[in-house]
Amino acid sequence: MKPFNDQVAIVTGAGQGIGLEICKQLAEQGAHIVLNDLELSLAEEGAAAIQQNNGSCIAFSGDVSQESVIQEMIDKAVSTFGRVDSIIANAGITLFGEFLNYSKEDFMRVMEVNLAGSFFQAQAAANQMIRQASGGSILFMSSVTGHQAHKNLAAYGMSKAGLEMLAKTLVVELSPYKINVNAIAPGATLTERTAMDNTYEKTWSEITPMGRPAYVTDIAHAALFLVHPASRHITGQSLVIDGGWTSVSPSPY
Repeated sequence: MKPFNDQVAIVTGAGQGIGLEICKQLAEQGAHIVLNDLELSLAEEGAAAIQQNNGSCIAFSGDVSQESVIQEMIDKAVSTFGRVDSIIANAGITLFGEFLNYSKEDFMRVMEVNLAGSFFQAQAAANQMIRQASGGSILFMSSVTGHQAHKNLAAYGMSKAGLEMLAKTLVVELSPYKINVNAIAPGATLTERTAMDNTYEKTWSEITPMGRPAYVTDIAHAALFLVHPASRHITGQSLVIDGGWTSVSPSPY
């Protein structure tokens, strides 16, 4: 029997990068997946790739910073697969900018997606898990910028630190329902987006103690560990995956 046999997982912001790799690994280990992305084409392409490898996955496109979209996604998971066992709130945005002239519009959008979106994804999933009366797992996607200062990312880092506090706080309210809540904080990671910077891998390889930035597989392995039913007693924790960068924290600038 595969480790996630017949478990139902929702992964948001998963059309590419870390989210897509999490979906692939969950499907390979037997889970049914609802793969969300804001862009319909990315959601469909990701789901199709998993289906071609005999994985169980459906695409769901929509902006999961919106409560109505979140509830539609939960309902779709239940109508298709019968339940929700875990949600990985991976959807987020990064809007760089100097603090002294950072716009309120950018600030509010970062908070809407990264904080509010994750908050209400967790709320909707938790209510479904409570109705099922069988527990479940919630995982937030934080960042090393929630631990160490990073130039031009004040709002982003603030949002990510907030998610880690949310994971800790929800222990009080969700543990009675056997729902565990954790966060992972990736460091520099090679994805389609970061690969657009030709200097990214070289720069982060030089300043990361382990000698390279993370691969998406590194982050996905940690995510699967924390949402596995065998890890249910781990809750309120934040796991940094950065090759040791936060221990020394040299700036890429």
